[in-house]
Amino acid sequence: MFSIPGKQAVTITPRASAQIVKLMQKDGHQGLRIGVKKGGCAGMEYTMDYVDSVDPMDEVVEQDGARVMIAPMAQMFLFGTEIDYETSLLESGFKFNNPNVTEACGCGESIKFAEM
Repeated sequence: MFSIPGKQAVTITPRASAQIVKLMQKDGHQGLRIGVKKGGCAGMEYTMDYVDSVDPMDEVVEQDGARVMIAPMAQMFLFGTEIDYETSLLESGFKFNNPNVTEACGCGESIKFAEM
């Protein structure tokens, strides 16, 4: 597992926490699992899925009642990321402020990381 003792892999803003709690309560989910997968024009994409049971290999981050699980293969890519939730006139959604991203596509859906 990729972590530094005493430091959470990701931080969650109050807006994101409130939205995650709302999603957890909607259907009784245990939280959201965040990961990355190959895809998009920049090479990688974030994934988010509802979680009904915690995988022992996931890193669990809990903040203000919100619970986020980070898939094992995504931990090194997401370390240091701030998860926010933004609302505008045209759209709303989670935003990842990730210091590990070296490139992103114009739509913001696809990202690229430095070669590891």
